[in-house]
Amino acid sequence: MSPFPSIPTATCRLQFHQGFRFADAQNIVPYLRDLGITHIYASPIFRASQGSLHGYDICDHNELNPELGNRDDFDSLTEEMRKYGLKLILDFVPNHMGITEGSNLWWMDVLENGPSSCYASYFDIDWKPLKRELESKVLLPILGEQYGRTLEGGKLFIEYDQGSFCLRYEDRYLPLAVHSLLPVLERVVSKLHLEEADVPVELESIMFAIEHLPYTQEALGGRMAELVREKEVIRTRMMRLCEEHPEVTAAIATALEDFNTGGEHKNFDPLDALISAQHYRLASWRVAAEEINYRRFFDVNTLVALQMHLPEVFAATHQLVGELLKSDVVTGLRIDHIDGLRDPHRYLTLLQECHANAHEVNPESKPLYLLVEKILGRDENLREDWPVHGTTGYEFATQVIDVLIDSDAEAQFTQTYRRFTGMALPYSEFAYRGKLLVMRAAMASEVNVLAHQLSRIAETNRWYRDFTLEALGTALREIIACFQVYRTYITPEGEISHEDHRIILRAIAMARRKNAELERTVFEFIRDVLLPPADNPHPVDENARRLFVLKLQQCTGAITAKGVEDTAFYAYTRLVALNEVGGEPGHFGSDVERFHQQNKMRGEKHPHCMLATSTHDTKRSEDVRARIAALSEMPREWARAVRTWHRANRKFAKKMEDSAAPDLNEEYFLYQTLLGSWPLYPMSEEERQEYIGRICHYMVKSLHEAKINSSWIEPNLEWDNAVSVFVERILTPAKNNSFETSFLPLSERVAELGAFNALTQLVLKLTSPGVPDVYQGQELWDFSLVDPDNRRPVDFNLRKSMLEESFPTPEEMLSQWRDGRIKLFITQKLLHLRQQHFSLFASGCYDPLKTSGIYARNVIAYRRGDLVVVVPRLISQVGTPPVGDCWQDTSVEWEGLPDLFNVFTGGWLASCPSMPMSQLLKVFPVGVFITKESPH
Repeated sequence: MSPFPSIPTATCRLQFHQGFRFADAQNIVPYLRDLGITHIYASPIFRASQGSLHGYDICDHNELNPELGNRDDFDSLTEEMRKYGLKLILDFVPNHMGITEGSNLWWMDVLENGPSSCYASYFDIDWKPLKRELESKVLLPILGEQYGRTLEGGKLFIEYDQGSFCLRYEDRYLPLAVHSLLPVLERVVSKLHLEEADVPVELESIMFAIEHLPYTQEALGGRMAELVREKEVIRTRMMRLCEEHPEVTAAIATALEDFNTGGEHKNFDPLDALISAQHYRLASWRVAAEEINYRRFFDVNTLVALQMHLPEVFAATHQLVGELLKSDVVTGLRIDHIDGLRDPHRYLTLLQECHANAHEVNPESKPLYLLVEKILGRDENLREDWPVHGTTGYEFATQVIDVLIDSDAEAQFTQTYRRFTGMALPYSEFAYRGKLLVMRAAMASEVNVLAHQLSRIAETNRWYRDFTLEALGTALREIIACFQVYRTYITPEGEISHEDHRIILRAIAMARRKNAELERTVFEFIRDVLLPPADNPHPVDENARRLFVLKLQQCTGAITAKGVEDTAFYAYTRLVALNEVGGEPGHFGSDVERFHQQNKMRGEKHPHCMLATSTHDTKRSEDVRARIAALSEMPREWARAVRTWHRANRKFAKKMEDSAAPDLNEEYFLYQTLLGSWPLYPMSEEERQEYIGRICHYMVKSLHEAKINSSWIEPNLEWDNAVSVFVERILTPAKNNSFETSFLPLSERVAELGAFNALTQLVLKLTSPGVPDVYQGQELWDFSLVDPDNRRPVDFNLRKSMLEESFPTPEEMLSQWRDGRIKLFITQKLLHLRQQHFSLFASGCYDPLKTSGIYARNVIAYRRGDLVVVVPRLISQVGTPPVGDCWQDTSVEWEGLPDLFNVFTGGWLASCPSMPMSQLLKVFPVGVFITKESPH
């Protein structure tokens, strides 16, 4: 049995889908072992919506996704992993489920039975919403147009098959409540009479049985199991009746034809009445933003939130994952969207307790290797009382790119951006406005519900009842928009940490400053609801207050994610290497000292936290960001280039009223994207067309996310098309197109600097405190953009063959850096080093080393016990490649260290108080050294 917890040396994230199955992963297990990976870090493997490329739309937590293979295929994978000594970390989704198809049996039962369903409490549904017409119903915003048009357009059908009736809309099949079928069966009886056929006694008996079935919540009481059993009996009887009486089958078909087409007089009232009798209300997808009455994942209508804080929901969703965790291969979990849960701390504690009980160990030791997907603010720390080993590493991706950016260039970059685009607002204003926009549009319903809750709370004390709904809603939206973190963690019992107290007060103070015209007492009331005074002379209903706080906390994270990551990050484009999940584009880089502090703190607090530089969620791959970061080293060249390209390309822009598509901000964004993703080798015609297609798709997605000239809700197709045409024209060689000629020289320079940045980034990830993750295939150069671009097939056969070959000399790899072997070489060397010195890397020890000389600020150097790491930054200031004499008098001080072995080039360095960089990086651009006394 594995030790507890099973701490990885390094993980490899694999994206499973119908194009990459369990068998495909099994085939690369030997390669991953040879690379130095100890744990496969899998995307969700449980049953998801058909054709899902990501697996986060889980339909059944207790079944493996059949598109990935069956249980035998999964067992074959784990057996192969066992053979090669690899472990498995599963990605688990506790916050929500996918509801696009009938394979989510819980959801289908809720649609059929409404509040009476035994699964009604599993989902976060408001059965008594603001709109009274929705009481005891679920709003289903799945229609492409308004309900009346859809109905009378003949797009809704009642269908019968094998004893069951259902409602079909396009490829969606929805259940029909059994009590609503009487009008259909009555129409069947009338058809039989018209045909002068006898009405079977069995049909009348079935109708009698339906008529007397209890179906309301009050009538059912605790008889849900009885109803389920009786409905199955009715279905079986109906199926047998149709088999024995073909005339009944024919009458059903004729009756349904009348319902579905409106009959001879095109009267759709009967069909409308039948649909209106269901426990759901069909609506246009546009209605969701304002009226949806179930909590979603962000603003995705097809993902419904679970009430994971309920013991029965926890038990029902964790059966299979609990079974898998009993093996000696599945040893860890990554918890998706932890901020969506009502009580994250309690949920994580339960996971550790269940795992501890299954293995008869102490839960205090955190026996389950547990990571949370948590986005931390710039100065926010992971909650220390959470029984986890860390986050999935977004913050490290931010920290490492920050240290590669020249913060001295901020003023010049800001000036260039403002002059070119005319956009003078600071990033903080983009984030603030982005959240307000989301609350007015895509997530208006969630905020409206919160405002009404707040209004009802105000009504419980005469001191507050004069606050209007409008004033409360406005103040609430402003406070949420001013949150500097994704959410707070006030417990269901009302416990408030000092950190949460500070966060809330800061948000309220900022909101008041921005809204001096709003009455001060409204903000004070909301403050006292969120942070109730110990001796409040004007208390409100305590239960209502606590429920409001818990619901608010679940909403702020989603609003921030949509308003910042999916809006502001695409609207504010000063230097898009900073616009990354967990990033803070308003801060233009950081210094080496801050990076050391962050590493040291992680080593002390969470030494086994994941370190990520690319994930399935990143807006740009690690290598793309490394390139764009290099632009910070050449602010003048960038300013000249963007002006030159604009003059050359503006003839390809399309005039649109008072503007041109793309606008200047979009054009600025595009040029950074091209520099970050441009291929390393000349493109064939086929490759060029594929590249153009990728960039066009990416630009349209960025337009929709920015929500300025187009959006997902209201796509401006003319603008989208104009931007795509612009991309096609500037990237297609022609006599009247000089762009590429002007573009390539700077692109070559950025690609070279970006490669060295990427190698520094790689070494830092593989040697800093924490557990490094290699996103699938990125052990070679990868210039992918946001999903689905970063989920394209990976050529593992190429990587395997390159790994099996003998690596060239370090000097040769450096001169041939474009083929990617240098990145693969560094990855394998350091991953194997981590395995050989597991205790050293698993410890949190970390000590910065001093640097001196002309390029002292261009070196990142630190010691981890017997290990020394030395890498360059801001390389253009030193010279390319950054090796040998270009370092001049720069040196690293490491008094007290014995002789050191160069992991990459071989050979020993004799001990001395100050080691010249010209020796440390004599022939190779990065350095990792180990003492000869260190055990192997």
